[in-house]
Amino acid sequence: MQFKKSLLAIAVMTALGNAFAAEAPSTPDASGPAESATFDTISVIGQGETRQVQRIVPADVETLPPGTSPLKVLDILPGVHFESADPFGNYEWSTRISLRGFNQNRIGFTLDGIPLGDMSYGNNNGVHISRALISENLGQIELAQGIGALGMASTSDLGGGIQFHSSDPTPEYGVHVAQTVGSDSTRRTFARVDTGDHNGFAMYLSGAYYDTDKWKGFGDQQQTQFNGKAVYLFGDNRMTALVTSSQRDEVDYADLSLTDQRNAGWDWDNFAPDWQAALNAASCLHGSPNCALPPVNGPNTPNDANDNIDAAYYLGRGVRDDHVVSLAGDFVVGDGWNLHAQAYHHDNRGQGHWFSPYQASSPTVPIAIRTTEYGIDRAGFIGSLAYDVGVNHLEGGLWYEDSGHNLQRNFYYIGGPVDDSGFLHNPDQRVFYQHFDTTTRQFYLQDTLKLLDGRLTVDAGFKSPDTKTDAASLIGSRAFGTLEADKTFLPQIGASYKLSEHEELFGSYAQNLAAFQPGVNGPFSASEENFVKLDNGAGLKPEESKTLEGGFRTSHAEYEASAALYTVKFDNRLLAISQCAGIVGCPTGFANVGSASSRGAEFTFIWKPSENWRWFNSLSLNRSKYDSNYLDGTNLVLTDGKTQVDSPKTMFASELVWHDGPIEARLQAKYEGKRFYTYLNDASVPSFWLLNASASYDFGRVAMLRDVSAHLNITNVADKRYFSTIGSNGFITSDPTGQFYTLLAGAPRQAFLTIDAKF
Repeated sequence: MQFKKSLLAIAVMTALGNAFAAEAPSTPDASGPAESATFDTISVIGQGETRQVQRIVPADVETLPPGTSPLKVLDILPGVHFESADPFGNYEWSTRISLRGFNQNRIGFTLDGIPLGDMSYGNNNGVHISRALISENLGQIELAQGIGALGMASTSDLGGGIQFHSSDPTPEYGVHVAQTVGSDSTRRTFARVDTGDHNGFAMYLSGAYYDTDKWKGFGDQQQTQFNGKAVYLFGDNRMTALVTSSQRDEVDYADLSLTDQRNAGWDWDNFAPDWQAALNAASCLHGSPNCALPPVNGPNTPNDANDNIDAAYYLGRGVRDDHVVSLAGDFVVGDGWNLHAQAYHHDNRGQGHWFSPYQASSPTVPIAIRTTEYGIDRAGFIGSLAYDVGVNHLEGGLWYEDSGHNLQRNFYYIGGPVDDSGFLHNPDQRVFYQHFDTTTRQFYLQDTLKLLDGRLTVDAGFKSPDTKTDAASLIGSRAFGTLEADKTFLPQIGASYKLSEHEELFGSYAQNLAAFQPGVNGPFSASEENFVKLDNGAGLKPEESKTLEGGFRTSHAEYEASAALYTVKFDNRLLAISQCAGIVGCPTGFANVGSASSRGAEFTFIWKPSENWRWFNSLSLNRSKYDSNYLDGTNLVLTDGKTQVDSPKTMFASELVWHDGPIEARLQAKYEGKRFYTYLNDASVPSFWLLNASASYDFGRVAMLRDVSAHLNITNVADKRYFSTIGSNGFITSDPTGQFYTLLAGAPRQAFLTIDAKF
């Protein structure tokens, strides 16, 4: 704890000290650092990289409405599968992203180098990017579909990495405001003030407020965000301070089953504000004569409490507060020597609320509010030293993080419908309370060689991760003990060869190891009895992956294209084997269920026939299969050869952009193939197409405003009804009758108008 407080104090004091610096030895270039200066010209297809790397810049995200999650804008890139039940991609219970068959729990994420953890719901070691960064402050996203950067601060990057970068302050003073209104009473306000450059120092302060009704049912989703960033350039050195905060409150959509959707329709949702309907349904579990189940089953399906009590609840909600502060420095410390140092701190408080029919508050109220309560307090340091000598670029670095995570399951007794839009305190019943202390140490070393007059680039290096978690069970019967995931040598090697000025070949190989996940979903979610059967965790091995990829790129003024092939071996796959319905949250079984394999191809083609037209296309072909059967208790589950859940075999994306002077129009299409949600592949959701469109007009200078523009965004133009997220309550072995509640419907057509002004 003292380490975390010291880091926070150093970061804040140094940032304030720089803010009041009177003068600097030199004035920065107006474009800012090299990273920011190249945003508009950076290669989308990753020209020059030895890995499959692609990039998104702010100009690429304008098809989607302001406030859209940075994750959703990646969905047009090859290998990326993203789903969410809301049009913005921000509703975190539903948000899912996967790369080449790896779900987000096995992908690495960072923001300006700060580790974001695996960004799963109820995260134990990070913060979701939709809370950490206001979308207007996005500078660049770098996507590595299979092999993340060796120095990336992540313990979950088995299947690739996504690095987000915030925009830098502008060199001129300016104010930027934007107001969005649209479907379902959406209101979103954004404002940013840039100080401009003052003797090498520049900063901005920005905020956003967002409020929208759910597109079906009762309730709304709200978020308040703040981002502040300061940059101080002196000589060839750079210091950066970043401060972000977020307060988010989201009312949940009802999880669907296939049966629900067929019989009740796409717009079926929770009962609120109809308290009596919720009471009647809950009464069916408590022997009350007032029992009345929700009318979701058809005439030929059972209609008892065990079949559809989970079809709807009164209400569900997620509440999250986050604060992140980071201080980073890049220094030239000698001829050819460059040093990077960064300290960060993050704290989080969160609660997930559920009006549970499985627990009565009193003899007359058969419902209680069940909460899952989260807390994160983590701090870390990232450092690297690089040296250029001859044809070599040598780099070594380390990452250290100390993280504390608390997890509670509580019940609050109520006398009737209550407003639960804030944090609840003083529970009436505590079910379990766990505390996790996790220490992460990771070291890497890499050499990049430029050979054959720069035509051949070779990267070779390794990393050594070591993550240790000590778990304490303070209340309840969940597991406790120590788990450690470490590896002395995880190699990574890659090469790219320029066939000509425009064409190149590339190939790369990497091994990766994932840390054991503490918190609500990892091995410590098992009962202590099951954990002991695993030899107190010693019977578990960390998940590992081996990735081999290679391909071809070509880049011309009129077109860009890339093609990549890959094969991935995923070993020691850990599976939480649920003992009850996912939302009930009883202790799970946990097991190593063997390996899985992914093979596939990814294609990108960008055609620019004139300065007015741009046509982007990507095609993804993936075959992700389980390689092993596994035991669920004494039952052998025959998953060998089955397709991995939530892994479409085919995806295609296309975006057409036309602009002429102040006018711009965009049309985007995405195809997602069929997806299974059972390990035995006996239940699935069908394939679908989605269309999004946008149009904008730039009025230029208007009176005292130096730039005014209007933007119209339409999501799901064809009003397609489809299943977006699957696995919201996890996955299941088999569901031949379609009764498992783990599906969410995608949002129908939505329209949003934004007026944007700068002065």
